[in-house]
Amino acid sequence: MPVERPTPPLTGGERESLRVYLDFHRATLEWKCEGLTDEQLRRRSMPPSSLSLLGLVRHMAEVERAWFRRTVNGEDIPLLWSEEGDFQQAYDASGSTRAEVFDAWRAEVGHARRIEREAASLDVTAHQPRWGEDVSLRIVMLHLIHEYARHNGHADFLREAIDGTVGA
Repeated sequence: MPVERPTPPLTGGERESLRVYLDFHRATLEWKCEGLTDEQLRRRSMPPSSLSLLGLVRHMAEVERAWFRRTVNGEDIPLLWSEEGDFQQAYDASGSTRAEVFDAWRAEVGHARRIEREAASLDVTAHQPRWGEDVSLRIVMLHLIHEYARHNGHADFLREAIDGTVGA
């Protein structure tokens, strides 16, 4: 089934725009992985890097979990693959499968969407321990858009190296 990417609005409210741009970038990462085998998804970019498409999805599952569940929602839960908050560990997907990683990522995206929907406004704030400061939901959403956009650029190169597929 092809990945459906939402069309970001050219006009409209701030919250709707942030929501759709974030979903656009989430869908872009999924699209970059579409149609590949587990082995292809685990293919590393170049030594010594452990970066792979599946590693990017693992990393973004951690990012979603850390920002929405742990920071905004204040849940005291461990990260999925990053011991002691070292998000670089998530990039090593050598023992992972598409099913395992995408199930975890989709679950975290689902939690993030719920938390965002239930928040009274974009001005809701929470303490971000790594930065040592309070952050608003607005900043969290902007940060996630930035993270996805940056890593989708990596995904472009990884996918092209695997099978020559290119596209925005």
